[in-house]
Amino acid sequence: MLNTRKQNIISLIKQNINRLKKRDVINRFFHENDTRYLRFLVKPGEAILDIGCGNGLLLNELQPSKAVGIDLSPDILASAKQVAPSCTFIEHDAESPLPTSDKFDIVLLSDVIGLFDDIQQVLLNIKENTHGRSRIIISYYTKHWELLIRFMEVIGLKVKQPQQNYLSTRDIHNFLSISGYEVIRSEYQQLIPFRWFGIGTFVNKFIATLPGIRRLCLRTYMVARPIPTQPPANYSVSIVIPCRNEKGNVESAITRLPAFCDNIEIIYVEGHSKDGTWEEIQRVKEKYSHLKIKTFQQTGKGKANAVHLGFENATGDIFMILDADLTVPPEQLPKFYHAMNSHQGEFINGSRLIYPMENQAMQFLNFLANKTFSWIFSYLLSQRFTDTLCGTKVFFKKDYQSILDQRAFFGDFDPFGDFELIFGASKLNMKVVEIPIRYQARVYGETQISRFRHGFILLKMVLHAYRKLKVSVS
Repeated sequence: MLNTRKQNIISLIKQNINRLKKRDVINRFFHENDTRYLRFLVKPGEAILDIGCGNGLLLNELQPSKAVGIDLSPDILASAKQVAPSCTFIEHDAESPLPTSDKFDIVLLSDVIGLFDDIQQVLLNIKENTHGRSRIIISYYTKHWELLIRFMEVIGLKVKQPQQNYLSTRDIHNFLSISGYEVIRSEYQQLIPFRWFGIGTFVNKFIATLPGIRRLCLRTYMVARPIPTQPPANYSVSIVIPCRNEKGNVESAITRLPAFCDNIEIIYVEGHSKDGTWEEIQRVKEKYSHLKIKTFQQTGKGKANAVHLGFENATGDIFMILDADLTVPPEQLPKFYHAMNSHQGEFINGSRLIYPMENQAMQFLNFLANKTFSWIFSYLLSQRFTDTLCGTKVFFKKDYQSILDQRAFFGDFDPFGDFELIFGASKLNMKVVEIPIRYQARVYGETQISRFRHGFILLKMVLHAYRKLKVSVS
């Protein structure tokens, strides 16, 4: 039996059913932008559960492989069935156990979280319909827009809503936390929810996305995942070691590497060296024949090409990158393995900028540039990255191709290989964890980084990322 408040919700929906059946002219701009950003967060072909699905338009436009929509109102569900006949719609109160046992990749709560009497209970209920890689996406009105939204309802610019809780980002974050979820990213969109002869479009793309200002936007988006409960597994590992003019480090990479799991595959990829690195790799492979070592020579140029060649020939469950300069000590790799094995994260990034580093490990201007770019990319990606250029990155083999597939969105532009991995993981809403390491000075060879030439490339990447992650999706 529904309480009075929920009966009032159904009654209001019935009164406004004609406007709710479609996106009327007044609010079309807002809904188009909302859908655009949700399509950025949700890739086509996902299985989606939409709580409070309304007219079914949004669920249909997200191009799900399987879709179930749940709503209180039989009137709006009748409309949804006409809009999206391939989707399944169920009349149900989400504060009660859900009537399906199916598992979904995405659970969407759009404009509904403030309507529930017991938000925590809803979040606990939907957990039964998630799996280890599911994502919860909550979109809602920002709390400081409450008075303006009520005024818009009074003058007819917005469909009248029942009494609800206008929640802050921190409130939603807390509800997720106490219900067994961890937040991956938060974002804000739409400073002006009207077109206004193109003014709204310009402001939302170029001004509303700026630090500080973006928190004034109308729309809040939060992506979370269920806190993993799976027991540790004995995963196998493939470690790709790109080498160019690193002869003196090749053997140390083997002798200093701990046996942190039962099945470790080491893949050297040599890149047109002039100091005998390739010959040294062959000597080491023969000397340590009891280890599983593969060796390849690059067909192209750059670290990205080397990493891809290595991973194309890798067989482990977990992929790792270890730069052959060994400034990230091989002894630290067990920490990365533990973070993956215990499901603390899905993309593990090393950070050289937390601990004090050895003298001469990094020049001051390089250090300053790394700090600056880490702040910029944390803003662009809506996830914290303290060190984007640390060479050690770790992720599951099963995610590798999905990460590379995001080049269709970002473009194939990264000669380092670090950023296409970071951008792809961020686009897929993967849980990123950083492992601080003590960065050590080289004992052999010289850095492959050209401060000014590569710095210019990084600036180009910042502009490219800003256009793709902030402008094009706003």
